[in-house]
Amino acid sequence: MDNIIVYSTPTCPFCHMVKNYLTQNNFQFKDINVAQDQQAAQEMVQKSGQMGVPVIDINGNIVVGFDRNKINDLLGL
Repeated sequence: MDNIIVYSTPTCPFCHMVKNYLTQNNFQFKDINVAQDQQAAQEMVQKSGQMGVPVIDINGNIVVGFDRNKINDLLGL
């Protein structure tokens, strides 16, 4: 089973796209709202070097933005 964390904000359209894509492909994920959780936001920046969302952590591999090809490669799609 894949360990997937999506760092997102409620107003980010690409965040919604990533979460919808994962849901449509039957992947469970943990959604962390970095607009409300400052500690998680710092964790996201440490992992990715980025302040923008979405940031997706798939089994320790970081994907910045909705990079469908990279997500597919990491999830074996």
